[in-house]
Amino acid sequence: MAYATGAMKINAPLDIQRERGAHEEEIRAMSVGGAHPGTRERAWGMAHRLDKGVTLEEYQGFTGTLKAYFSNHPYEDNAGKVVDAPTFTLNATNSDVMKPSSSDEIASTRSQHDKSPSDDDGVSPVAPAYSNDISADWRTASRALRTAGWGFMFYLITTDIPGWGATPNVFAQTGCNYGVGIFVLMGLAAGAAGLMLWQTFLKLDSSRYPIVGFGDPFHRPFGPKTRNAVNFMQAFQQFLTVAILIFGQSSLLSQMANAKNCWIAVLIITMVIGISMSWLRSLKHMGWLYNFAVWINVANFVIVMIAAAKYGPDVTITVQTTLLNKAWLTNPAPVTTFFSVPTAEFQQNVPDPSTAVLQGVNNMGALLFMAFMSEMRRPMDFWKATILAQTFITVVYIFFGVFVYAYYGQYAASTITQSVMTIAWQYASNAFALITGYLAIFLYFNVGFKTVYIEVGQEIFHLPNITTKKGRWLWIGLGPVYWILALVVAASIPSFNGIVGVVGGLLSLNFTYSIPGIMYCTYLIQEGGQLPGEGFDPATGITTRHDSGMRRWARGFMKKWYLTIPIALYTAGGLAASGMGTWSAVLSLIGLLGPGGTIQTSWGCQAIG
Repeated sequence: MAYATGAMKINAPLDIQRERGAHEEEIRAMSVGGAHPGTRERAWGMAHRLDKGVTLEEYQGFTGTLKAYFSNHPYEDNAGKVVDAPTFTLNATNSDVMKPSSSDEIASTRSQHDKSPSDDDGVSPVAPAYSNDISADWRTASRALRTAGWGFMFYLITTDIPGWGATPNVFAQTGCNYGVGIFVLMGLAAGAAGLMLWQTFLKLDSSRYPIVGFGDPFHRPFGPKTRNAVNFMQAFQQFLTVAILIFGQSSLLSQMANAKNCWIAVLIITMVIGISMSWLRSLKHMGWLYNFAVWINVANFVIVMIAAAKYGPDVTITVQTTLLNKAWLTNPAPVTTFFSVPTAEFQQNVPDPSTAVLQGVNNMGALLFMAFMSEMRRPMDFWKATILAQTFITVVYIFFGVFVYAYYGQYAASTITQSVMTIAWQYASNAFALITGYLAIFLYFNVGFKTVYIEVGQEIFHLPNITTKKGRWLWIGLGPVYWILALVVAASIPSFNGIVGVVGGLLSLNFTYSIPGIMYCTYLIQEGGQLPGEGFDPATGITTRHDSGMRRWARGFMKKWYLTIPIALYTAGGLAASGMGTWSAVLSLIGLLGPGGTIQTSWGCQAIG
């Protein structure tokens, strides 16, 4: 079967007469001789990366062309030395073609950008509607927008997964031996997932049809409905993450106020602070603050370790909000640590190591990897960043978790700064945690709400583009609704550990392990199912397939069985762990909200700290 890809650029009527009745081999011969423009080309570029008529083989064809070109053409000066990417602007005579700018044009463009009131300014390449080849100007311009190296990706990954503060709590639920095993296993599995995402990206991304988000790769083998479902799940997880962070920030504020304020009032204060930050549509204005937050995290890391070794734990928050004996509030039991799984008396949740596994999963997740790779000059180098980053994260998590658990034992809180003694150290540590926490809230709100607005609002309900004036006002108006809904979730489920476990089992675990496995395995199957003589013909713009259905899928699965079988088992394990983990988290949440659990109630005024 054959798939024509779009309208051809022809010179009527002569070329139409030549084409009429011509075989594709004749069209190919005419294109070589210059008598026919050849390639049937659709509009392409960022706005057309999700066109329904593009086949998987066409994506693969342009990916291969781009990969070969980028491998042989790094940015170099006349001496052969690699230099920074040049700056480009739109050709004034043809807004569809990119060309290198003169220094005067660059200065003029930058001046205009500096005066622009928009926070989304910047030049994005616009693809020509038709062309006989991927033009060199477009190829260079597209590459110029991708400037990050793998070292910067390492930095982004290690700052995007800031879960060190929860690691002592994992050891409090599992003991040292099992806890170390969890983080090693989760680190290896997360590294494998990162490599699968990387391979999928390399196979499907190109300048013509770029990948910019987690859902984009699902559009290519499955179609738009699957992509929309994945984007919805991603947005839902980020929404719940905002709710979790509202709860966590409010808990810090409540403790710093010595539990003297009504809990609902504290939640509202946190929400209002979040709303006041949400008018920005872009994160770039806060880039310097996010860089500074890295050093705040380092300082807090040191503070917690020093305070733990010198003063021991503050037991208040942990006893108030978990299943630990409430008598320990006034007469604390000695700090107790375990090499194996702690006994029920020293468990903060319903005794089940699966709950701790979900905490580890939340610390290893990487929803933004696709977005990171879309910013890289050489995405083929991403494997270095993901392997080094996951190794670094795993080592740091294990070291910090074991060290602090040795001094805090069963009292290690899920937000470890709340276990710090003395009051002065605790205030300093909580203040640092508040700063980084609010930045995390804004990050997840911005990414999550932007996904909802673009993927649901613009695509399904045809809301104005987010970059227009109407879109900006809608963003500002709908943002508070998003925060209010997150507040409703935080106030309705008054258990931080409980809601983290449910989100981890239902969503985080799947996005970290199962979904990358499904993504890569599906691509391998469709690639392996291709027969000789099939594929995309750039001369005619036609995709040829000789069969379809289950036979094709079975052939594709067995073509690279040494990859598809292990990945299928890996994915099945992730799905099974998600089911068991979610069930365990729900049981744990029921226990935490029942007798002997948290002292808080839904929409209650009881503060903690």
